[in-house]
Amino acid sequence: MKPLIKLMTLTFLLSGLVYAGLLAGFDYSEGSEFKLWKFIFNACFFGLFMALMARYNYKKQNKKKEISIS
Repeated sequence: MKPLIKLMTLTFLLSGLVYAGLLAGFDYSEGSEFKLWKFIFNACFFGLFMALMARYNYKKQNKKKEISIS
């Protein structure tokens, strides 16, 4: 697996699940019941955003390395 795809997949899963879990925990502590659709939406939306940011940072860092080599 390419490093960029691996980075994006791990970032998507970890950040999305942690964020959605924290939000579900806050909802539960306030007395709301667990809503699966809200959990999935939060995990996907935040995970996708963080994966795109990780991709941008990865490419930016590699571009700097290429410039300093040449």
